[in-house]
Amino acid sequence: MTSADGGFLEAYDAVLAARWPASTETAEIRTPYGTTRVNSVGPAGAPPVVLLRGGGTTSTVWSGTATALGTAYRVHAVDTVGDAGRSVAGERPIRKLGDQMAWLDAVLDGLGTSRVSLCGHSYGAWSALHYALHNAGHAPGRVRAVVLIDPTGCFAGFSRRYLLRALPMLLRPTVRRRRAFLGWETGHAALDETWLRLYDRAASFPAARPLTGPRPAPEALRALRLPVLLLLAERSRAHDIGRVAASAAALLPRVETAVLPGATHHTLPLAAPPEMDARIGEFLAAHGRDA
Repeated sequence: MTSADGGFLEAYDAVLAARWPASTETAEIRTPYGTTRVNSVGPAGAPPVVLLRGGGTTSTVWSGTATALGTAYRVHAVDTVGDAGRSVAGERPIRKLGDQMAWLDAVLDGLGTSRVSLCGHSYGAWSALHYALHNAGHAPGRVRAVVLIDPTGCFAGFSRRYLLRALPMLLRPTVRRRRAFLGWETGHAALDETWLRLYDRAASFPAARPLTGPRPAPEALRALRLPVLLLLAERSRAHDIGRVAASAAALLPRVETAVLPGATHHTLPLAAPPEMDARIGEFLAAHGRDA
């Protein structure tokens, strides 16, 4: 099992206390891959929405979205096992896509959700889209709708410049390297200081190597009948958003696409423009409830 040190857990709890509603509830869900931390807000009987964060950021990054959606939905923000957060990896690691899907199955089972809407950012969007495809083939009806926020590894590759900039941080993730990369990608946007302290502590978190690839198969995407909302960061340096939008439009039968003005890949979802949560709310009002 892994553990965090260097003030990480204290910084995590400080973000919850400062940025999340006082009514936030926490749960530790046992899965075959370890114990998963979930932070939840909203009425217990409301339609559930599951938020999946990008790599290395923790579920606390969803504070604004959880607060906005929590008035009408039961919102669950999940810490991925093996990555920075309060989840604790078990002896069985997530090594392949099937493991990732089985882990999400176990998390949703533990939450007691029969039908959910999924919302993911970056790597979390990759997980959400793959789970929607997995669900379509194995448990039809569990996923109502999917929101993909500047998704990576789904419709286009990373930009070469982004990967070169990220490489030093990935090889040795020091605070200095993480801050330099974040500043470059966000244009040195002003981000919440409480969250930045947690971001810094995550540099020393003993995370496992993240599961990467494969990109969803084109034929599987063409067969997906679920409604999908694709939200792209106008100034994303992670990829060419024009290519992402064009590929998604060509492959997904029921996709709505919007560009979030002024946003970069890593200002989302923490410092998202108001349009993001408004568009998600409108989309879920149309597709995130049983008829």
